[in-house]
Amino acid sequence: MELKQYLIPLRKWWWLLIATTLVSTLSAFAATRFEEPIYRTSTTLIIGQTLENPNPSSGDFYLGTTLAQSYADIAQRSPVKDATMAALGLTWLPTYRVNVPPNNQLIEITVTDSSPARAQAVANMLAEQIIRQTPTGSPGADEQRALFINQQMDSLQAKIDETEAQITGLQNALEDMVSARQIADAQTQIASLEARLNTLQTNFATLLNNTPKGASNTLRVIEPAALPTTSISPPGWQTVLLGSVIGFVLAAAAAYLMEYLDNTIKTPDEAVRKLNTPVLGFIAELNTAAKGQDLEPYVAAHPRSPVAEAYRILRTNLEFTGVDQPLKTILITSPGPGEGKSTTAANLAVALAQGHKQVILLDCDLRRPKIHRFFGLSNQTGLSDIFRGQASVSELLLPTKIAGLSVMTSGSAPPNPAELLSSNKMQQILQELSELADVVIIDSPPFVVSDAIILGSKVDGVLMLVQPERTPEPAATAMATQLRRTGANLVGMVFNRITSGAAGYYGAYHYYQSPYYYDNGRQEYYLDESSPKSNAPAPKGTLARLRYLFHKPT
Repeated sequence: MELKQYLIPLRKWWWLLIATTLVSTLSAFAATRFEEPIYRTSTTLIIGQTLENPNPSSGDFYLGTTLAQSYADIAQRSPVKDATMAALGLTWLPTYRVNVPPNNQLIEITVTDSSPARAQAVANMLAEQIIRQTPTGSPGADEQRALFINQQMDSLQAKIDETEAQITGLQNALEDMVSARQIADAQTQIASLEARLNTLQTNFATLLNNTPKGASNTLRVIEPAALPTTSISPPGWQTVLLGSVIGFVLAAAAAYLMEYLDNTIKTPDEAVRKLNTPVLGFIAELNTAAKGQDLEPYVAAHPRSPVAEAYRILRTNLEFTGVDQPLKTILITSPGPGEGKSTTAANLAVALAQGHKQVILLDCDLRRPKIHRFFGLSNQTGLSDIFRGQASVSELLLPTKIAGLSVMTSGSAPPNPAELLSSNKMQQILQELSELADVVIIDSPPFVVSDAIILGSKVDGVLMLVQPERTPEPAATAMATQLRRTGANLVGMVFNRITSGAAGYYGAYHYYQSPYYYDNGRQEYYLDESSPKSNAPAPKGTLARLRYLFHKPT
């Protein structure tokens, strides 16, 4: 599949892309205009005194990491939140996050708020409230007990200093001693003093662990929250651009989804690939005035229009299709109703007659006939009368204003149209008509009834009409399969009622908007010799008007 096939949904739903992108862009712009800037600040705490210990153990690190995770969980619970709001006089807290880096004794508290001062205050107060959850951080601690511990530590420190001084003095005195008894007594005293020193140091360490300076389960702030001065909100243009991109992507996704869910035939390539049948023509949607015109086919009323040229191209393609075996009888049908079978049959018949052929237009739609309306004819008698034996073929051929074109209407509606069309009599009628004309164009009901399948097996060729974005692909495929199963010759398809907005999707349809029709003042490409060339429409554009003035046909 070519790249342009992927772009077709975007071209088809261009208005949805523009509308959605515009709405999302304006919404993003409005949001940035009324959005307050966002600020972020953080404070960092540390567990225990492990980093200040010259010889920390692995157990100290493990204990600190475990405590950090526990306090991070406590920081996000109601006691800490309520205490923080009460201390700051707030009724709510801005968004904050408590994070513990992997294998670390640090606790990071990050606060995000539209007020920088409030973010700073909340971050510092949260840290303070977490510290108060520790045993050493409670304001209700026993002051007398702390005072006693400090006094004992001071006393032990003095004794340790005194003992160390005595040990140093005895060690210095050993150098001057010569008596073995004196040396032995001095060494005994030194050993006794060293044992005492160890006891004093152990007692001092025990007391130290019961103070904040030596406790492992303690918290302190090592980096207080600073007042943020720069907003972390993305720039406004980035938000607007992101909104535009999101809107476009959503619209594009919706366009592709709708195209995926739509099972109708959309492009000629898709039709050829799935139906294995060539596309022989592209017919534009007629305007409202042309649709209401019943007394003359569009090709006869507007011989120089792009639609008339489209029918002439269809005529040429049919002639090339029947080079080896001429198509004397051609059936016009479609998978469903309302796809322009009668209009196409009438205009194709006119185009063939304008190509200097003897043409008979036969209305075989015995259920809802319309051919007589295009030529202002009566439908009181017609094909059904031949089956009743009340008239012959030659008696029911009605002349028209178009040279070389005769019409046989359907006549009054019979009760059993399918039985009549499948009879041998119908085959004889088609044989007789093909002997009286070069081409017989047959209008039939749609594929929803059996008439089209019956007639398809009796004619030289079947031309299927497909209306893009309306004809379901399963219905068209089923029709093509059924026609081939009955031995019918499906010569090709015609893309009918192509709207001007969808013209760009069909490669062979681009000529409808080409200035070629008006730039060539001599109009050599028109094959209708009977139409007055002086009625050619005036061209559009300065260059085209100059050419038209100098080459205007007379």
